[in-house]
Amino acid sequence: MDDRKIQIFLDSLLPLFKAGVAFTIPLTLVSFALGLTLAVITALVRLSSWRIPKLIAGFYVWVIRGTPLLLQLFIIFYGLPTVGIVLDPFIAAVIGFTLSVGAYSSEIVRAAILSIHKGQWEAAFSVGMSRGQALRRVILPQAARVSVPPLSNSFISLVKDTSLAASITYVEMFRKAQQITATTYEPLLLYCEAGLFYLLFCSVLSALQKYLEKRLDRYSAS
Repeated sequence: MDDRKIQIFLDSLLPLFKAGVAFTIPLTLVSFALGLTLAVITALVRLSSWRIPKLIAGFYVWVIRGTPLLLQLFIIFYGLPTVGIVLDPFIAAVIGFTLSVGAYSSEIVRAAILSIHKGQWEAAFSVGMSRGQALRRVILPQAARVSVPPLSNSFISLVKDTSLAASITYVEMFRKAQQITATTYEPLLLYCEAGLFYLLFCSVLSALQKYLEKRLDRYSAS
């Protein structure tokens, strides 16, 4: 690597890191928090006996899981303005990622709830709990422990998926790499450098995931 490339690499470290911390991570956290809330609601509706809401929830999951995330972002950001709905890039990205996380994670939450033995329901009913109380106090806490590993994987995947927000002009880390590339004409160097930051963020999250799983395993064993 010649001196010019080394200098470009060093000069772009801080801008890329700032973009990751100031834009990529907040987008990930907000989208995942909202998406997880939507996932729990969707899972509970799909497990309920409410026919119409159940059909709507199932349709939502079917559509989101059956179409590309990039296409969904384009519809939200570029398509909705044709019907008078203009959204800020951050809001559009949050909506797109929230819908995606909600659909995929709802299947994780639903499977986790179904994995709890029916004896847990019966035990809760035997002490006078209603179905809502049993769900809130007995079933969901156990399902949460079961769903932590797959949900953690979804969160880590979302960190990488946020790079798609660059396609709707949101200046997260990948978009910043594109901007620097446009002035330095070093796409291989800049995109590899951005990849290193994504790798760093995901490695830290993977370590936190393992720590959380160990804590939960110790709690379950006790």
